[in-house]
Amino acid sequence: MQKLIGMATFCWIVVSTLRSWATAASLGLGLSGIRRSLWIVYAAMLCAGLVIWIASRMHTLHMVLFHGFTTEASVLAYILWAVVQQFIMQDFFLVRLLRLLPTRTLAVIVAAGLFAVAHLPNFFLMVVTLIWGIAACTLFLRYRNLYSLGLAHGIVGLCLAIAIPSAVHHQMRVGLAYLQWHEPQVHRSQIDHIVSTDAWVTAGATSRRSSRHARP
Repeated sequence: MQKLIGMATFCWIVVSTLRSWATAASLGLGLSGIRRSLWIVYAAMLCAGLVIWIASRMHTLHMVLFHGFTTEASVLAYILWAVVQQFIMQDFFLVRLLRLLPTRTLAVIVAAGLFAVAHLPNFFLMVVTLIWGIAACTLFLRYRNLYSLGLAHGIVGLCLAIAIPSAVHHQMRVGLAYLQWHEPQVHRSQIDHIVSTDAWVTAGATSRRSSRHARP
């Protein structure tokens, strides 16, 4: 039911946006502004690389996949979903809020706030999306390009998904899916296997060092 409601809402947003007769350039769907806004993608890649490096040092890196998708398909699907989210936030909400509210700053804050509320009850994502929403709306008003923003959104989102423990963000879920998520349990047999494997590797390394020291 939640997926059907979401799909129906998205279709209504697309239709209402197309009926506004706005140009592709004003919606950020044209090619103008791509070159000038590419630095956003580079900045996202740099931040993602730094976060992944820190996560590797803290041993929190892990794989997150969409159910039934391969790794490549999961990455592509998330990036496409990131572009869709930017379309909804900028082309539907921000454009209308600019006409309704007295200042651009207020419109940006309200649009970002609505974007954050859409991620209830995931508090971690709410904080992240509020910050990103303010930045993305501000950058959209300057460059009018959704592609760079969507790609940067996808890069940062995937980085957080694999670098931050799932116990914090519940595999990036929102709504009922966030509340229904449970951390996978490790069975006792798996723990015994891991422990015995570690002990075997340690013992093997010790015996190899001992044999090397015994050589003339």
